[in-house]
Amino acid sequence: MHCKKQNILKGALIYSAGDTIAALLLDEFSWHRLLGMIFIGATFYAFEIPNYFDWIVKKTKNLQGLKATLTKTVLAIAYFNPLWIARHLLFIKLFSGNFEAIGFNLLEIAFWSFLVNIPISFIANYIIQNRFKLKWRFIGSAVFSAIMAIYYALSETIFS
Repeated sequence: MHCKKQNILKGALIYSAGDTIAALLLDEFSWHRLLGMIFIGATFYAFEIPNYFDWIVKKTKNLQGLKATLTKTVLAIAYFNPLWIARHLLFIKLFSGNFEAIGFNLLEIAFWSFLVNIPISFIANYIIQNRFKLKWRFIGSAVFSAIMAIYYALSETIFS
């Protein structure tokens, strides 16, 4: 288990940037939300994601060829599952002060968001897990997740 200063800074900047773009597109920007997402990117995401990617490397080190490639990709997709998306939406609601919007409907939105996103996520996670060196995977994933943060924020409008 590790947590590097560079991951903390990159997580804070990249995740909050993606969410800020989504918030601006939806006319939902707030400083509380921005600061909250900086905090989440610098703590939860900066710790969880690189350690999970390390685990994927350890889990697949004895696999080769197509089996290794697919296993890495599927394990990455499994991490960013509907519960992860629902938690991300929960963070948005909490930091936006939109407490009345917190409910089980976030799970339904997360499920549909995840399901529709699988083809794009498969390609992106294939590239991140199989073409990026381990030290670049967090950044690659953070950039992809920042783009997806825009999608997740919009998914509430799309799938509600």
